[in-house]
Amino acid sequence: MNEIVIISGKGGTGKTSIAASFAAIGESKVLADCDVDASDLHLVLFPTVVDKGEFWSGKKARIEEGKCNECGLCQELCRFGAIRDFKVDHLSCEGCGFCFHACPAGAIVMEDVLSGYWFVSETRYGPLVHARLIPGEENSGKLVALVRQKAKALAEEKALKYIVTDGPPGIGCPVISSLSGAAMALLVAEPTMSGVSDLERAVGVCNHFGIPAAVCINKYDLNEEIGREIERYCSQRGIELVGKLPFDEAFVEAISKGVPVAEYSKGSIRNEIERIWETIATRVKKQ
Repeated sequence: MNEIVIISGKGGTGKTSIAASFAAIGESKVLADCDVDASDLHLVLFPTVVDKGEFWSGKKARIEEGKCNECGLCQELCRFGAIRDFKVDHLSCEGCGFCFHACPAGAIVMEDVLSGYWFVSETRYGPLVHARLIPGEENSGKLVALVRQKAKALAEEKALKYIVTDGPPGIGCPVISSLSGAAMALLVAEPTMSGVSDLERAVGVCNHFGIPAAVCINKYDLNEEIGREIERYCSQRGIELVGKLPFDEAFVEAISKGVPVAEYSKGSIRNEIERIWETIATRVKKQ
């Protein structure tokens, strides 16, 4: 199968709207929401969960009361203020293990942490693999990797051609985990003051890991001067500009109605998104 990952240098550029539209337009695909810190693809796909599992990641400290002699050393040494009255606050604990090694009574143990859940669901557009972090827990990229593994296994099982992945924003560990081994990345840019630098960051990650990239400019007509600057940037670096989407209230209206914009809008927006999908699908087939 061919995995297409939709990313951006920052949040709010329209990644999820485009991913949801690809879900409505494309055929023979599995959908994956790897933006597990702020998962929202399910809001327009209305999934029915068919499988669910726990995600355990990292360790946090716990004080065994029977062994603790209340010397106070752990409270004194903890730089995160996570230990008070000889109890560990799990929301404040960073799992560094310093207290575990320093405790003279051996009263502190490091325990695995339930950090979130993964889901395999059915939608009207095909299967969806997604996840949810428990509030306060961090995403190291491991949960992203787990979502992708489940999506790939599902695509192989059902003999589907594509995996459409709604990736996380930025350039950190979750993005790297989303891109690893992908067939192509679609970078969604916006014509803002930081739009070019945001795009440069995302392109840099793709180049570093050898992932072919293409660019779509969303809301390009909000600032056509910066839009042209993004076009020049793509041209100078040999990056294919696969489409330009105008600012349109149909995006907001579609979200409020809980449907992909390509399904809600029957005019130029849908036509342009269809053209972008066909361009990308054709390109990954040739790789």
